[in-house]
Amino acid sequence: MSEEGNIRVFLLDDHEVVRRGVHDLLSAAEGVQIVGEAGNAAEAPDRIPATHPDVAVLDVRLPDGSGVEVCREVRSHAPTVACLMLTSFADDEALFDAVMAGAAGYVPKVIRGDDLIRAVREVAAGHSLLDPKATAKVMERLRGGGTRSESVQADDLGLSELTTPEQRVLDLIGEGLTNRQIGERLGERERTVKKHVTSILGKLATERHSVE
Repeated sequence: MSEEGNIRVFLLDDHEVVRRGVHDLLSAAEGVQIVGEAGNAAEAPDRIPATHPDVAVLDVRLPDGSGVEVCREVRSHAPTVACLMLTSFADDEALFDAVMAGAAGYVPKVIRGDDLIRAVREVAAGHSLLDPKATAKVMERLRGGGTRSESVQADDLGLSELTTPEQRVLDLIGEGLTNRQIGERLGERERTVKKHVTSILGKLATERHSVE
């Protein structure tokens, strides 16, 4: 937090109107300070750590990348930053993105203002908004476990398309490891892990995004 005790927040969203609306909402909240903004995935990984935020509110879908990948990169180099994913997806899909990102939680874009402020304060205080049981169920489904219908859903997401190295990376993501930690565990460069994560997200999201 800042010397004044404010919660420092960084915003990432490619829609200026949405970003400005969230900025104005949070800025008006007592004890919250906006310290930076970005409109694309390319500039965010450098700008976020430079502003030393307590919380980063990240749009999941960006024109030049994914908020999930941004979150993973930021968490690898600035693990004290709590990431809150801003999403238009349904609950199961939003939970999947938050788990993949290593985020502290997610909020829908249709969230009420008071609820968004409350969520920012919760993750800034070190709390997770993710239900551990729901998170474990999502990862079990992605590994091909669970019921028959859940396994079919996993296949529909593209799980069968993952290579063996990608499956190893996915398993470690499920354990909550950052890209850097995964690289250390597997003896791989962080850049290689990032490529695997990008490929995993592309394969698992193809079906979902084509429907959307």
